[in-house]
Amino acid sequence: MRLNTATARSEAGILSTNKVLKNTYLLLSMTLLFSAGTAAAAMALDLPHPGLVITLVGYFGLLFLTTKFSHSAIGLVFVFALTGFMGMTLGPVLNMYVHAFSNGHQLVLTALGGTGVIFLGLSAYALTTRKDFSFMAGFLMVGVLVAFFAGIAGMLFAVPALTLAVSAMFILLMSGMILFQTSEIIHGGETNYILATVSLYVSIFNLFTSLLQLLGVFGGEE
Repeated sequence: MRLNTATARSEAGILSTNKVLKNTYLLLSMTLLFSAGTAAAAMALDLPHPGLVITLVGYFGLLFLTTKFSHSAIGLVFVFALTGFMGMTLGPVLNMYVHAFSNGHQLVLTALGGTGVIFLGLSAYALTTRKDFSFMAGFLMVGVLVAFFAGIAGMLFAVPALTLAVSAMFILLMSGMILFQTSEIIHGGETNYILATVSLYVSIFNLFTSLLQLLGVFGGEE
């Protein structure tokens, strides 16, 4: 009887995990497409970048609302609001690369392809090996905070070397975040697909922008 109960619980756990994975990747795909659409609209309209302050306030404000309502249907509205907003802030950045470099389109496509390869490769590794990457939580949290404040300092004080170092750090940290978040879903540490989607989306967004920045410095042709 106990064996049957344990088996039933195990099967229920597997079904629950598979459901979270399915919902997460479905919502992630939709938000990425929506974000790409708002970025394309911002590029077509040639919208100016809103600036650091508005970007940070908008991002953290929408992130707070998404987290607060992550257990209700309205959380989905804030997910799309957040990812759409981030897409709109990305549009002017992409326009800058396209206009500043003769190979700007190639740089954007290369960064996009590199982001896709890294995300799919790391996700596949975590899913197939089913390794537990929860031990990375503390390191990633501290690393992201350090890189975030270092990035702001690099922009405020115009230190190109620091900005490049931060971009390289973010590539490594976001790669770690993809492994960590996927592992959390697999092992039941994350059961809310809205929060899982936001975490993966932010990792992909930062990975893309960091790759694009490095490519612009080392491969941009004026």
